[in-house]
Amino acid sequence: MKHILPIVLFFSLQCIHAQVFEVETIKNFNGDEKRINLVILSEGYQASELEQFKTDAINFTNAMFNQSPFKEYANYFNVHIIKVPSNESGADHPGTATNVTEPASPIRNVDTYFNATYDSFGNHRLIYYEIDGFSANNTQAKIMNVLATNFPTYDQAMILVNSSEYGGSGGLFPMTYTGFWGPRVMIHELGHSLFNLKDEYYAGDILAAEAINMTQDDNPSTVKWKNWLGSNNVGIYQYTCVTGNCADWYKPHQNCIMESIEKPFCSVCKEGMVEKIHSLVSPIDSYTPISNSINNPTFPIDFQLDLIHPIPNTLESTWTLNTVEFATNVDAISLLDTDLNTGMNTLTVAVTDATVLLRVDNHESFHVSTVTWSIDNSSLGIDDITSETNDFSISLYPNPSNDVITIKVENTLNTDLKVDLISLEGKKIKTIIISNYETQNIDISYLSQGIYIANFYANNVLIAYKKVVKN
Repeated sequence: MKHILPIVLFFSLQCIHAQVFEVETIKNFNGDEKRINLVILSEGYQASELEQFKTDAINFTNAMFNQSPFKEYANYFNVHIIKVPSNESGADHPGTATNVTEPASPIRNVDTYFNATYDSFGNHRLIYYEIDGFSANNTQAKIMNVLATNFPTYDQAMILVNSSEYGGSGGLFPMTYTGFWGPRVMIHELGHSLFNLKDEYYAGDILAAEAINMTQDDNPSTVKWKNWLGSNNVGIYQYTCVTGNCADWYKPHQNCIMESIEKPFCSVCKEGMVEKIHSLVSPIDSYTPISNSINNPTFPIDFQLDLIHPIPNTLESTWTLNTVEFATNVDAISLLDTDLNTGMNTLTVAVTDATVLLRVDNHESFHVSTVTWSIDNSSLGIDDITSETNDFSISLYPNPSNDVITIKVENTLNTDLKVDLISLEGKKIKTIIISNYETQNIDISYLSQGIYIANFYANNVLIAYKKVVKN
């Protein structure tokens, strides 16, 4: 996920003077194109304080990657900082909040680059870059300009405000303060901005919506987090009613950071975050050989993956040669001449994540990444080796189901998938061909109650399977 500026916004940014600032990497696990790039911008730090900003950003980063699931997937992120100096330190306190008796803090206005302001939207603790959200200072365009000029390939930008007073905000560019709870505030706000999580306290009707961790469905058999019910204190909890239509909404947990910042993420939020990470980054960092990279190859021929391992490693791999399983859970294999047929051979490795943070069987989506080598073998030896990668996102829902299941497939190479529905006795019930970006409804109403297996094939290679429960 790399940001591409809309054309209209691009031209509007040309009217804002582009400034080049110092960019420094504080966490790097290989190239930016193959990682989620978090970028931290300084706000309210004078030029003489920018080294302190770097120290603060490192402390924030360390706190973040000590928190699950960032901890397990730390290798999937790079973190960079942009040192943007302000003329003065701190943030504005206009004293205009409506939820406290003002002045709750000394009133002050300071000259900072991004106009960080407490009391935004009438909330004393809400730090934002426009006090009323109406872009009177054109600050959002200014932020985008700094990113476009200094680090255009960012995935998520955050703003660190040089203030010891509690405060923060979510939105497109989450903000937090530098005090004790600052890292926890930023982790909470990233839950919103990067992972589309909702607050698990009721934030008002205008922010209520169906999401990973918010729903109006209180039926245990259909609620979206049914696969976690009864585990790790996951349930169906009605929002504490304070205003509006709060009684209509439910959350999965009562002790999640999305409700209170001193808590960890609950299991449902972690699962949604891991799925988002998988949708942004392939676990296959690189591989060898790449197309036509071997001259006059001799046996044995080595094939190797360089994977981005979670901590601890939970990746699983299945190697298939000419549709027959060849090896499992290894990052490298060697082929002998006796392993190959004369003519064209196909070697595929499929990589999935078996982390316990995901409960795939009863969950809607899962991800598979593949490398396929085409090996042209003649009586005189290898004539050619070509390769290609593919990333699949497969959704199957509802599961369990009484009558119909829906399957949707997305992949980068526009490959059709064949799906075989198999009974536990090994009998093939039906075969379905699903094109890329197609959604198909499959009737299972006539089947007996029980467990079935859906096998997913790409180019006749089994790349994944999933249990299907017929009620």
